[in-house]
Amino acid sequence: MIGYVLRRLLHLIPVLLLGSAAVWAIIYAVPGDPVSVLVGENATAEQIAAATAKYGLDRPALVQYADWLWRALHGDLGTSIHASEPVLKLILERLPATFQLAFLATIVALVLGIPVAIASALKPGSWVDRILSLWNALTLGVPTFWLGILLILWFSVEMRWLPSASTYIPLWEDPVAALRSLILPAVTLGVYVSGVLARFLRASLVNEMRSDYVRTARSKGLWEWQVVGVHILRNALLPFVTIVGLMMANFIGGAVVTEAVFTYPGLGRLLIQAISTRDYPLIQGCIIVIMVIYILINLSVDVFYAYIDPRIEYK
Repeated sequence: MIGYVLRRLLHLIPVLLLGSAAVWAIIYAVPGDPVSVLVGENATAEQIAAATAKYGLDRPALVQYADWLWRALHGDLGTSIHASEPVLKLILERLPATFQLAFLATIVALVLGIPVAIASALKPGSWVDRILSLWNALTLGVPTFWLGILLILWFSVEMRWLPSASTYIPLWEDPVAALRSLILPAVTLGVYVSGVLARFLRASLVNEMRSDYVRTARSKGLWEWQVVGVHILRNALLPFVTIVGLMMANFIGGAVVTEAVFTYPGLGRLLIQAISTRDYPLIQGCIIVIMVIYILINLSVDVFYAYIDPRIEYK
């Protein structure tokens, strides 16, 4: 297991190198530059030239990338052009907020998705299955930004129960205030993902229910909840855990729209702000951190497989 983890971590190096080069190439292929955003439309040619030289943007793109890569290998992701602060500092300030939102959204998705999948799989083709399948279709078909706006209109504008704008409050400092602030964006993200999880888990459960060991367990006189909870569910979790891991990784950098709707200070919103101001170092830093988190979450899922199914061997 240790050797497998070390090999996967070594694979991280070429992935990050290729990813950073691709992002850098895309950034420079897009028309425009951060200097024009920074100095304003009325800046003189001398001011533009001075700002360009100050941030090293007058050098060739390959030279800029090589310089950034060398500093990144030493833990320095550069300085934000727009905020004039270290990129790593800005990212680390937003990461706790993003992790907290991803954690709560995952809980919402699991609480909604697992019962729906089990109830639907136990009665395939019944009216319960059809109603739950309709629910899954609705959760997958409703855009997250539209659902977020609806939740704001209902619970913030009409009912005045919850705040329309979400702020980061650590759960361990004030759980009630943190939940009040995060419940709407967490539900917005979790409802959509619950449909995806329910579909995958239902398909896996239905497939496992046709296995011989299920008939054997039932013939022994076990209660249905024992057959489903102890035997079927455990064997159906392997593909399900993969989807949960992918969705958690997606929450880290893919909650851009939800964070924008609720003005939540997460990593996705920071990335959008960096793109709007063409802040090259900040864009590059955000994407690299998201890539690292994505790979580490996938690695954690692979390692977790061994605990779910001890028959799996890593070589």
